[in-house]
Amino acid sequence: MVYRVGEAVRLKRMAPPGHVRTPWYLRGRTGIIERDLGESHDPEALAYGWADIPRRRLYRVRFTMAEVWGDRAERPEDRLDAEIFDHWLEPADAA
Repeated sequence: MVYRVGEAVRLKRMAPPGHVRTPWYLRGRTGIIERDLGESHDPEALAYGWADIPRRRLYRVRFTMAEVWGDRAERPEDRLDAEIFDHWLEPADAA
């Protein structure tokens, strides 16, 4: 699925074994697509030296500290940007 800048997305709560670039504290959180960074080889697959590694779309996703840390956020309006591959994303309104 291709997402548009400004679209709300949620990171999946996956827990695959091995090397993973996606931070635990962002899984299950909702953010906004800030930028489409194009396609690239997935470093999660590159780390294992797999053959025929598919290219995946990479996005910069913006989160508020309130979304990430809830009531514990010292400055809820501050933002955090993370670069996340498409297979970790789903529409924010997905069931």
